[in-house]
Amino acid sequence: MSSLIEKHIVTLLAEKDDKAISLLYEHYGDTLYGVAYKVVKDDDLAQDILQESFIKIWKKADTYDVSKAKLFTWLFRITRNTAIDKLRSINNKMDKEVQIDVSDVYNVGVEGIRPDVLDMQDNLEKIEPKYQIVLEALFFQGMTQQEASDELDIPLGTIKSRLKIGLRELGKLYKVSTTLLLILNILP
Repeated sequence: MSSLIEKHIVTLLAEKDDKAISLLYEHYGDTLYGVAYKVVKDDDLAQDILQESFIKIWKKADTYDVSKAKLFTWLFRITRNTAIDKLRSINNKMDKEVQIDVSDVYNVGVEGIRPDVLDMQDNLEKIEPKYQIVLEALFFQGMTQQEASDELDIPLGTIKSRLKIGLRELGKLYKVSTTLLLILNILP
């Protein structure tokens, strides 16, 4: 592509002139479609991504800086990132659907109650509330980590961290209890 046409397109974008999108599509559409298709490997999805990318390009036109990147590089990044985001979104949606199907795995019926863990809820009250909430959701309400994240409006990474720390804190309580019982010769 000639730099003259590229400069013309950049000028039209900066002025928010509708002709810019037509020229972008005419000169870059096929190549950007190829970028999207390479990421998602689906014709219809690549077409959607191309359209979404052009919308983003139009909305972000004022952020384009000629001194930082060539026009094609900027367009390429927007399209590629849009395709990657779309792929992640689809994968996350599929993960959630799978988790919803298996969330009943954690629901324990009366016959599954073990006497040796009945005091867990009492000990749960001895740890910080932010850990209590997560452990309660995961173990007593039968939620998956993703469901707890959505329900409690806490990022998934934070749910995982609080689960780990909460379990460690509970473990300390049980070790102290077991050690105390051993000292008092209550346990064998």
